[in-house]
Amino acid sequence: MIVSSALMIWKGLIVITGSESPIVVVLSGSMEPAFHRGDLLFLTNFRDDPIRAGEIVVFKVEGRDIPIVHRVIKVHEKENGNIKFLTKGDNNEVDDRGLYKEGQDWLEKKDVVAERKGFLPYVGMVTIIMNDYPKFKYALLAVMGAYVLLKRES
Repeated sequence: MIVSSALMIWKGLIVITGSESPIVVVLSGSMEPAFHRGDLLFLTNFRDDPIRAGEIVVFKVEGRDIPIVHRVIKVHEKENGNIKFLTKGDNNEVDDRGLYKEGQDWLEKKDVVAERKGFLPYVGMVTIIMNDYPKFKYALLAVMGAYVLLKRES
């Protein structure tokens, strides 16, 4: 019941926000001081919203599994309406061209997973701890499983 409720809520958030991933955890310190490792970001992806310099976007690059959360620093708009943009982490020295796929100098709207609309500080640290320390994850799952088995209603 709990799992199906969580899945319904997640699917509902996907429909409401227009994003395949409406909530993400910041995994690195590249966006400090705006966001710290473990901050939980709330995202939307409405295709009609224009991308402007200064906005924080989540994008996927071909060849990388994990989406990247960085700020748009330059926008290049062509006369035909095509928009290309360049991103950079606030805490990074250089722009993200080194992260893009080989031969790609700009991102396009199709590369954007979502835009940031809000955040909760450090709420996602549990996710980071479970990824950094797999034994903790298994211990937590064992405790939760034992709790379910021992607290069953008769």
